[in-house]
Amino acid sequence: MGASLYDTLHRSAYSLLGKQETDAFPYKECVLAFMYIVFLWEEYLRYRHYRNLRSKVLPKALKEYVTEEQFQKAQAYGLDKTRFGFVESVFNQIQSTLTITLDFLPWLWNVSGEIMFKLTGYGSEYEITQSIVFFVLLSVFSTIVSLPFSLYSTFVIEERHGFNKQTLKLYISDLIKGHLVGGAIGMPFLAGFLKIIKISGENFYFYVWLFMVAFQLIMVSIYPTFIQPLFNKFEPLPEGELRTMIEALASRIQFPLTKLFVIDGSKRSGHSNAYFYGFFKNKRIVLFDTLLDHSDNEEICAVLAHELGHWACNHTLKMLAFGQVQIFAIFYLFSQIVNNKAMYTSFGFMDSTPTLIGFLLFNFLYSPVESVIGFITNMISRRYEFQADAFARDLGYAGSLVSGLIKLQLKNLGTMNPDWLHSMYYRSHPELVERLNAINHPGVGSKTKKVE
Repeated sequence: MGASLYDTLHRSAYSLLGKQETDAFPYKECVLAFMYIVFLWEEYLRYRHYRNLRSKVLPKALKEYVTEEQFQKAQAYGLDKTRFGFVESVFNQIQSTLTITLDFLPWLWNVSGEIMFKLTGYGSEYEITQSIVFFVLLSVFSTIVSLPFSLYSTFVIEERHGFNKQTLKLYISDLIKGHLVGGAIGMPFLAGFLKIIKISGENFYFYVWLFMVAFQLIMVSIYPTFIQPLFNKFEPLPEGELRTMIEALASRIQFPLTKLFVIDGSKRSGHSNAYFYGFFKNKRIVLFDTLLDHSDNEEICAVLAHELGHWACNHTLKMLAFGQVQIFAIFYLFSQIVNNKAMYTSFGFMDSTPTLIGFLLFNFLYSPVESVIGFITNMISRRYEFQADAFARDLGYAGSLVSGLIKLQLKNLGTMNPDWLHSMYYRSHPELVERLNAINHPGVGSKTKKVE
């Protein structure tokens, strides 16, 4: 029995890494099994979260900060989103199952080849061109399928709870502009991605990784300057007390602030936020106009002190480095399986092994690992959030940060009675009670625990 088990594991490992033996590995069946294991686990977590949201009892830890009415509003918003999330998740699971079992991807690949031939006269040897056509068709299909859910989320749930500010006309305009910008960037990127793989040989993973690093740096540079202004209006923060206070904060910690902007977030949503961006000595801070509407100057500076804490503690660079290691590992593993014809055959690709399709299939196989990595990333992020809060507290903003976080939570109707396991798995930020405890009682309360 021991030898038989060893042989089975040996064949499975070799087959997964593209080193085929006589027995074909059941790729499709494994993907479906992984999908349903992850689905059931995540729906169990959703149920736990839903159960807490149905509670009518305000947690003791929040009674001095939150009224009963505010708590019930947050619970109602959370319940609506959770019910909707369950329906959307079930639909997506059924869609994914049918996509795999009915061999939708091979069919769409063949359709893209037919369209390419009719438009250009090119045959299957023009794989990159066919891949771009496939990418466009798949994007259109995905948009059509997800559109009813997006519309319901925006114009029913967000509208019901007072967050949606956009009209249907603006929604459609954003959708069209988003696809045009995505296509203008995505198609050349895809062509470059596939071309590098084709010409780089077996070690293509290293060159594709370098390509991805360069692409990400370029996007980080151009997105806030050229792309986001297509959707939002940026205006300099007017001269006055708030601007003076923010500039003094930046100077105090030697943050190289060059520009201060206010963005018209209220054009689309009532949610609030603030962030900074930029490389080296060219940093810019962006405040949502909704944040200015409900927070005083001290609270805004406290929220910004938290954000600048991420810069001072090098959190952004650390997460970027972690992400690059992950991306490199993904491309390396992909390089080990990209030429495995048995994988393509298992999913219905009998006569061809397109690189783009191989990458999609690899992502199916990699998804369980991605779930684990996502959990680890959230754990790191939560730790960084506590550190950023501590940074703001040590600058003397403890009281203002507490009141600012409470206002943000109330304004955004954030969850006030979270399930600890759901929160630990999904949330990149600690819950409000955890953060308040850590700010008010340093060294205590910085661990995820059940709210009482």
